[in-house]
Amino acid sequence: MTKKLIVLTAATALLSGSALAQESAVTGAAGGAVTGAIVGGPVGAAVGGVAGAIAGIAIDPPPPRVTTYVSEVPLPAERVVIEEKVVVGATLPPTVVVQPIPEDPRYAYAFVNEQRLIIEPSSRTVIQVVN
Repeated sequence: MTKKLIVLTAATALLSGSALAQESAVTGAAGGAVTGAIVGGPVGAAVGGVAGAIAGIAIDPPPPRVTTYVSEVPLPAERVVIEEKVVVGATLPPTVVVQPIPEDPRYAYAFVNEQRLIIEPSSRTVIQVVN
């Protein structure tokens, strides 16, 4: 009974959230549901779908002009190295300097562990690793 209630609650949240979400949230929900199903069965699918939808909304790829700006800005003389692996969705520690992008203040950039990163400035979340 409890499992059915959890699945029903999660499915309701997923459906109501997806109706208002962007395409990336739907993609995130599908990916999260598949991952959750593999790990935790039906309950994991429902919970993973909700988590994936939230992640899909939060991490949209930046516009091409932002990516171009970050790929062309000169590397700083001082290198920043952190122990944590830097991946999309990770939050940078407060010790990492994050620079705003002049053309689009919704984004910032940083150079960490020899990688060029595009950052969401208010949360310090890595949106993209620029190759």
